[in-house]
Amino acid sequence: MSAGDHLPARVDELEVRQAFQDDTIQALNDVIAAQQLELDRLRRSLELLAKRQADFAARLPDAAGDEPPPPHY
Repeated sequence: MSAGDHLPARVDELEVRQAFQDDTIQALNDVIAAQQLELDRLRRSLELLAKRQADFAARLPDAAGDEPPPPHY
């Protein structure tokens, strides 16, 4: 059996491996795309929470305000 006799089997094996790798790359790409969507959603939620917190803090009386200390000081 010569080296040329193994060539079709080697080509078949390489084609199977390439198909598997293509499927794996597509699956990984799908995961990355889904993670990017989730990351964008979380970033928007965080920005909204930060804005709400800033708005809330702006409505609170000043902690170092002009109020005199309580009588027991």
